[in-house]
Amino acid sequence: MKKKLLIVERDTDILQIIMDIFRDAGYQVSGYTSEEGILEKIFRESPDAILLDVVRPTLQGTALCRAIKATEKTRHVPVIALSTHLSFAEIKKICADEVLAKPFDIDELIETIDRQVEH
Repeated sequence: MKKKLLIVERDTDILQIIMDIFRDAGYQVSGYTSEEGILEKIFRESPDAILLDVVRPTLQGTALCRAIKATEKTRHVPVIALSTHLSFAEIKKICADEVLAKPFDIDELIETIDRQVEH
């Protein structure tokens, strides 16, 4: 059975690239460019991992990530954050299971998702 990956990435071009990469890697993928209504989509789709674009490592910027980890139904789902900010430790401390830099290395991204899904 294919592992399910839910991706939230604001940039449609980057979203499409990531979706193609993970489809080729054997994942069932769903992608969204907005956080609006995303918790309900997560509940409905029950992903094995979530790849989340974190624009700023602030309370507002990590709100969705914190909500995922605070909700009984989703707290077990690994959240991997992508960010251009250098505050990786802060993002990880606040909510994410892993944090990767943008621009990302494709092999590292796949390895990170694979590792988190197998946990």
